[in-house]
Amino acid sequence: MESVADMSSLPLEGLRVVEFSHMVMGPSIGLILGDLGADVIKIEPEGGDHTRRLLGSGAGYFPMYNRNKRSVCINLKTPEGMDQALELADSADIVIENFRPGALEKLGLGAANLRKRNPRLIFCSAKGFLAGPYEQRTALDEVAQMMGGLAYMTGPPGRPLRAGASVIDVTGGMFGVIGILAALERRHRTGEGAEVKCSLFETTAFLVGQHMAQQAVTGKAAAPMPARISAWAIYDVFDVADGEQVFVGVVSDSQWELFCAAFGLDDFAADESLKLNNERVLARDRILPVIREMFSSMKKAELLGKLEAIGLPAAPITRPEELFDDPHLNAGGGLVDLSLPDGTQMRLPALPIEIDGERAGVRHNLPEPGEHGKEIFGGGNSKAADS
Repeated sequence: MESVADMSSLPLEGLRVVEFSHMVMGPSIGLILGDLGADVIKIEPEGGDHTRRLLGSGAGYFPMYNRNKRSVCINLKTPEGMDQALELADSADIVIENFRPGALEKLGLGAANLRKRNPRLIFCSAKGFLAGPYEQRTALDEVAQMMGGLAYMTGPPGRPLRAGASVIDVTGGMFGVIGILAALERRHRTGEGAEVKCSLFETTAFLVGQHMAQQAVTGKAAAPMPARISAWAIYDVFDVADGEQVFVGVVSDSQWELFCAAFGLDDFAADESLKLNNERVLARDRILPVIREMFSSMKKAELLGKLEAIGLPAAPITRPEELFDDPHLNAGGGLVDLSLPDGTQMRLPALPIEIDGERAGVRHNLPEPGEHGKEIFGGGNSKAADS
């Protein structure tokens, strides 16, 4: 399977996106649209997006979410810079922004003004909150996880814990893309653009909706995941003989039969009280000690091989850095090649979508600040043109 490199074969070819964004949520929208073929122009302040210079857990934000984009540097506080921004917005199909509420409106770059100038424009704002009492608040991924119930569900009781990636920024951005694509389809029929909003808080609420539904159905509030009552008797992480850990799930009655037969659990197989899933859940305290003892004598490769052979869900506990060498990702076009401005080479996850059996690849490497100013604006005397 080869990465898609020819822009003419990509579904969003011909669309121009202008991106006023930083950090993760807004750039993730541009990343998805860019990977799918749109011409994404990233507007950066003079000196470049400050996200480029983050340390620690933020050091991966820019390289992960800014491929397949062209960069211009514009000073929006100058008349010349405003003229350039308006010129780009007037030529755009889509504008993306994820700054604090009201920031672009104060500059004259809000949805109302840009759509008045360009009625076909789809303007997407990625914010902390949709309409309501919280609308003007500033939010971050972690803020949304805390107030939206996800941190409570992720950590053990009394120890709220954010998820181990920027899941709300990214899924919030994905909902932004869904809204943009829906607005594009409507524009095909009406010729009119739209204002799309996506948000962190409402995205978090959507993701924990299953736990809200659980309370509505059962009358009992959902317990945090580490303390939950599982829907299946075997759905856990197990220690194995070589000091590793393996997740194993047995999630149907037919899988239970296969599992018992493969591992010689004749007593469990013959026990009529364990034939049905819900009865096994009630008997977890009897089943799990036997399974834990059995798995503790097996090495990881042996256990995973046996489970894969009978088609049961199982997985090693993998660290992110181990994915660089994952055979499946490397064989299926799941990692794309990028280089940092200092020449550092890296491979990062491709968009997790196949279209007609193909994966989207890299057309534009990570841009340097203002790298495409002359290409986009021509040979004028602006900062963008001179970049």
